[in-house]
Amino acid sequence: MILKEILEFLPCETPAAWLDEALRQPSILLIDHANCEKKAAATAMSLLYRYSEHTELLRKMAQLAREELLHFEQVVNIISERGIDYIHLGPSRYAGGLREHLRKDAKGVLIDTLIVGAFVEARSCERFAKIAPLLDPQLSKFYRGLLKSEARHFQDYLALAALYSDTDISPHVARFYEIERDLIERPDAEFRFHSGVPQSTEVGAA
Repeated sequence: MILKEILEFLPCETPAAWLDEALRQPSILLIDHANCEKKAAATAMSLLYRYSEHTELLRKMAQLAREELLHFEQVVNIISERGIDYIHLGPSRYAGGLREHLRKDAKGVLIDTLIVGAFVEARSCERFAKIAPLLDPQLSKFYRGLLKSEARHFQDYLALAALYSDTDISPHVARFYEIERDLIERPDAEFRFHSGVPQSTEVGAA
């Protein structure tokens, strides 16, 4: 099952403290989820423009962008139905923290960007699976419904990284492994969809 593959790929599980905070801040969860879908579509579109010579990438990113925009629209509709104001939220440190470690050469930037995309999609999928059973029936059904497409996005990003790399991507995946763990397990001042442990709680704390 693809969820098992994702759990094996990620360096750690989402801490229970993040789940507790998500249940305390459902409006922020939904708003930042919408932002994440919008950013995911923008990332796919950026790759379409930057790497037009890579046919398989164009095909996969076109599909991904369409699906992420549809998810964005669906989340916005839920936000509206629940009478939540779609306020501006600053981004979490997560994606930026991963991108800080992209290599600088042209080929390295492409491969690392695709690997980072795989981590982002994998973490999103893992969090959907973790939070869905704890939510009300509408949101639970919606988040469970996202699992299949988000899991496929993870697979697509990783497959594209392997396709366009001249060498085995495993060492580069491993390089981001501990970076991702740190971003998820380190205390975080702001709650977001991809944030770390809430500031007042640390992993392993009594």
